[in-house]
Amino acid sequence: MDSKALQSKQGDELHVVMFPWLAFGHMIPYLELAKLIAQSGHRISFVSTPRNIDRLPKLPPNLASFITFVKLPLPHVSNLPENAEATTDLPYNKVEYLKLAHDLLQEPMALFLEAAAPDWVLHDFTAHWLGPIATKLGISCAFFSIFIASAVSVLSSGYQLDYRSEPEHFTVVPKWVPFHSNVAFCYFEIKKIFDCMNGDASGVSDRYRFTESIKGCDLLAVRSCFELEPEWLRLLEQLHRKPVIPVGQLAPNLHDCGDDDKDERWQQMKEWLDK
Repeated sequence: MDSKALQSKQGDELHVVMFPWLAFGHMIPYLELAKLIAQSGHRISFVSTPRNIDRLPKLPPNLASFITFVKLPLPHVSNLPENAEATTDLPYNKVEYLKLAHDLLQEPMALFLEAAAPDWVLHDFTAHWLGPIATKLGISCAFFSIFIASAVSVLSSGYQLDYRSEPEHFTVVPKWVPFHSNVAFCYFEIKKIFDCMNGDASGVSDRYRFTESIKGCDLLAVRSCFELEPEWLRLLEQLHRKPVIPVGQLAPNLHDCGDDDKDERWQQMKEWLDK
């Protein structure tokens, strides 16, 4: 993200809070973006649960003083196994209980933001409740989607009525896409996630979370670039009537993990890339 897109209340240094969904496919892109922002001399508070933070790759020594990890204990909920703090800890049919526990972080997150008084908070689609909290506290808010612009455009209708009520409706290009495209779900893809898109044990559908996250933010950041999908980035701005910033692909630099990384999965991937 271009740090010029963010504005500080005082001076040139920003304090940015990052709050990703409890999945490593989300946390790692957030951490990569945190590194890029920190390279410009800004402070980052990276918020997640204790076990997730302990499993993240180590920070490069030159950025360690700019990024602070903030551990918020995950509240206990029924049907969520002990020590399950990320989607990787669960079978797919248990993820809905992780969302329920995640929603219970609303109060501790609000208390942290009030005490920290950051310039910006960047949150994921699951924290649809964070935009109103940030607004109330006078904190600028950005929804950072780890998905590319075309995926966000297909998932969200903006200010248009979303007519899609059956899985089959998602296997064709949405009506609000004004140009030729083949971007749509395969039936087996949408069938797997259709139930959570319309509601689960958390009582909140993923479709609602996604829509409200965009509505409640000051700007939308997506994991994309103009060279890849310029027409989709323009469409996103038209659909949601707010700035859209492409932040690049944010591929992780596994060399930052260090040779003494204790997580075998990271070390094995690093060795594979070194071949």
